[in-house]
Formats: sequence, C-alpha cells, structure tokens
Amino acid sequence: MLQLFQSQAAAKSGVVRRQKRDIERLPGWERFRQELNHRGFHAVENAGQVVIFCNQDAVRIIR
Repeated sequence: MLQLFQSQAAAKSGVVRRQKRDIERLPGWERFRQELNHRGFHAVENAGQVVIFCNQDAVRIIR
C-alpha cells in the first residue's frame, strides 16, 4: 500500500495504474477503499486494471 501511494506519480497528484488482482491479493479491496477515502482519491476499474487518480479533483467519465 505504501509503495503504491508513495510513487512519483502519486506524489505529483498524478495517475497510477495497477492490476485488479494485485489489489485483491495485497491490501484487499476493503483496505484499498479505506485508503482511497482517507486520502480523498478516486479510482476506476476496467478490463482488470484499476486507475487511481491521486488527487482530490472530481472525476468525470467522458463516455
């Protein structure tokens, strides 16, 4: 969990991508959601990938 949120992209309010199975295997979904809530970040899942927006800006799905 620390490695994910201390990456350079996360530190620069960027975007981080991880495989869904890695989140399931390492921190688990409940812990992952708690950390997102704590930090005010958003994440979306598609095709086995999770994209984490490491900032508190709103996320808008274009299509």
